[in-house]
Amino acid sequence: MKAAVVYQPGSPEAFVLEDRPIPVPGADQVLVNIKAFGLNRSELMTRKGLSPMVRFPRVLGIECAGEVVYDPSGTFPKGQQVLALMGGMGRDFDGSYAEYTLLAKHLLHPVSSNLPWEVLGALPEMFQTAHGSLTMTLAIQSGQTLLIRGGTSSVGMLATQLAAQAGLTVIATTRNPAKETALRENGATHVLIDDGALKAPVTQLVPDGVDKVLELIGTKTLRDSLTCLRPGGVCCMSGMLSETWSVPDFAPMEFIPPMTYLSVYDSGQLRSTTEAFQQFINQVEAGTVKLPISKVFTLDQLVDAHLFMENNLAAGKLVVLT
Repeated sequence: MKAAVVYQPGSPEAFVLEDRPIPVPGADQVLVNIKAFGLNRSELMTRKGLSPMVRFPRVLGIECAGEVVYDPSGTFPKGQQVLALMGGMGRDFDGSYAEYTLLAKHLLHPVSSNLPWEVLGALPEMFQTAHGSLTMTLAIQSGQTLLIRGGTSSVGMLATQLAAQAGLTVIATTRNPAKETALRENGATHVLIDDGALKAPVTQLVPDGVDKVLELIGTKTLRDSLTCLRPGGVCCMSGMLSETWSVPDFAPMEFIPPMTYLSVYDSGQLRSTTEAFQQFINQVEAGTVKLPISKVFTLDQLVDAHLFMENNLAAGKLVVLT
């Protein structure tokens, strides 16, 4: 099989596309033929050496869509379509940047769909993070106002659609004015050009502050995002597009405004159900949700795909077909 291996952290050119034996599943493992996988900013961080617990060499990739080749336990039949994400993929063990991988049974979501593989490959992490952030952490309700910081990311664009369908007013941000039209066409009620200080423009739109914030940029903009909340408002940090793990000299009494709430969503700890994934697939098939896919690459174009991601050229999800 072909696999893209990182032997030492570095630039996108650190990927080595090589031939490897197809692995053999052990107890409670399933051999999956990967058909497609989405790219994620966390993989870029790992490739750069910014994920301290990851040891190299490593095949990266925290999500995939594919088919079961062999399940020794017989739980999953050969040919079963599956989605998988997180659980140590691409970090603790070799992940999805390959034609085949071994996955623990509990990581698999068996689904049924006629969607093309590039659409299914875009789905796992994007849906789970957007859906989980909005429903589990933020508990959005119709009539509320939601600020999505990092609106042109794949999670941001899907969250905009889901929130707008749920009856929320969505304020989406981008640093690039050329992407404003794409955000409005995606369902954002308002678009703000993010210069790092959003309190003034947000309060011009919503004088008392927004009800909820979905923070996808991360620690660099988190403090400013909290100032955009109304008293009693909630901010959920679900992304780290800024590639920074921590807040220097964090002082909670100064950092978090009074009567506001800060939480997180971590798709490695909170999982959407298989039923939720299937229902979402049904929505995509019915055309009620449009997955924001920016560009599709092949496995031998992985270096170009990471360069595209690193240069912030996407407005939506990047997908790789194997």
